[in-house]
Amino acid sequence: MSKVIEVKDLCKTYVVNKKQNNVLRNVNFSIDEGEMVAIMGPSGSGKSTLLYTVSGMDRMTAGSVSFCGKELSDLSDNEMADVRLDDMGFIFQQMYMMKNLSILDNILLPAVKSGRRHESMGETEKRGRALMKKLGIEETADNDINEVSGGQLQRACICRSMINSPKVIFADEPTGALNRTASDEVMCEMVKLNSEGTTVMLVTHDAKVAAKCSRVLYIVDGNIKGEYKLGKYNNADELRDRERKLNNWLMEMGW
Repeated sequence: MSKVIEVKDLCKTYVVNKKQNNVLRNVNFSIDEGEMVAIMGPSGSGKSTLLYTVSGMDRMTAGSVSFCGKELSDLSDNEMADVRLDDMGFIFQQMYMMKNLSILDNILLPAVKSGRRHESMGETEKRGRALMKKLGIEETADNDINEVSGGQLQRACICRSMINSPKVIFADEPTGALNRTASDEVMCEMVKLNSEGTTVMLVTHDAKVAAKCSRVLYIVDGNIKGEYKLGKYNNADELRDRERKLNNWLMEMGW
């Protein structure tokens, strides 16, 4: 199985008031094609910084991140922006969408902006509507973003993240702003996408969310302190046992 992401000796340092803050310290890990990997750790451990740096949203201070064979530190800002647009999908806790666009138009926006688009607008819209139908929100296509529930809006964000058929989806606390029912619905869709071959790297503080991933990386003080392999998640019947085992391991790690 090919490696989609390979991280070697990754460091990220911020300078605040002339003082260095070493947020990431010599981080090493890799993610294989088709994996769904969760990043967990205490508050301030560097989880989100790791996701932003690996995805090129933030520049690394030192080290190496290979994304589908491309060394991200070698790319210009414009080249990095193209990689993020064409090969990566993003889902955040805060569901950022354009207020002046409908739900469907928000979903289509990355495809319209992509330099790889070799299809008519009608074909792009057809793909967008197909994604909405797949995630059960096709009836919200013409709604404004304030006319749908939080769960529906996050599923629309998943549709948007998938519109350019990304190689990897990066998700930062994708269920953090949702109630348990909406969280379960969103994670069900994430698991489906992963089962169809999409690689996922997500940050979460929720063991129930992480228990649906194939592997969990635990970060403390900017470094990976351990990993727990759960294997592929198949059905809800095994979730309680996976969550129990994961919680036991997290307690051993000092969670």
